[in-house]
Amino acid sequence: MKWSNLPEPILLQRSFIFGLTGIVLGTLSLINTQFGFLDAPMGPLNGVSLLLQFFGLSLAVMVLRKRKLPQEFKEKSQIMILVLGVALLFFVLSL
Repeated sequence: MKWSNLPEPILLQRSFIFGLTGIVLGTLSLINTQFGFLDAPMGPLNGVSLLLQFFGLSLAVMVLRKRKLPQEFKEKSQIMILVLGVALLFFVLSL
């Protein structure tokens, strides 16, 4: 089944899950970089974090681009795009 054929609530839920996971991984990477709890390279973790945030952002954009979208889902996807965009910008600039 294609992702574009899924209903809007499922796509928004997956966008939230991917975005939140990316934000948590990015935060863990920043905390470990500052305090040095684990002596491991944080580059791969940063990459996975950014990838998950981009994927969550793309799912929210895909919901917004659907035709005949109810106002409720349009507002939720716009908020999701704003939050994930700001988080992505923060993590990119913090590298």
